Amino acid sequence: MAFDYKKEYKDYYMPAAKPSIVTIPPMNYIAVRGEGDPNAEDGAYKQAISLLYGIAFTIKMSKMGDQRIEGYFDFVVPPLEGFWWQDGVQGIDYAHKERFQWISVIRLPDFVTEDNFDWAVAKAERKKKTDFSKAEFLTYDEGLCVQCMHIGPYDDESNTVEKMHRYMEEQGYTLDITDQRLHHEIYLSDIRKVAPEKLKTVISHPIRLRQ
Repeated sequence: MAFDYKKEYKDYYMPAAKPSIVTIPPMNYIAVRGEGDPNAEDGAYKQAISLLYGIAFTIKMSKMGDQRIEGYFDFVVPPLEGFWWQDGVQGIDYAHKERFQWISVIRLPDFVTEDNFDWAVAKAERKKKTDFSKAEFLTYDEGLCVQCMHIGPYDDESNTVEKMHRYMEEQGYTLDITDQRLHHEIYLSDIRKVAPEKLKTVISHPIRLRQ
């Protein structure tokens, strides 16, 4: 049976719809950086997603070809995730999506090295006849966070975020969003198949103990 990160690491991928404090360890990702409204038709964000999945499935299906990746095990491609910010804004202003800066990512299995990643990029480029040079191997150490499952439209996330921040303060923590520690979302629903009011999104915000 294929290894499913969502099932094996429920603390990170399937939190309750109420805030909790969690320490998220360093993870490796396929990453594409960009800016602009993620809803723009044929925009940079949608192109980034295509690159991410192209590489992820190249790695997953390497078992069918000549490339043998040391330590390989079959896995379910993890969900799409994103780190988001807007210059000069503390948090997220959903009224101005054109100002979004983002790093769109998919988690890599632990067996994938940077050399394996480079092979997958080259393989995907040959197969898709597409430029994959925007994709990078990213290690991100998220650390101490407050997180919560948000159920509903993305534009309503502010209600969940407010609940997270109240809980964080009650527990003696303060928000620690910086240039290096960012608003983080994990998308558990397929927006093409799920009604907006039923979308499931994990939201994480970096925190630190209040001095």
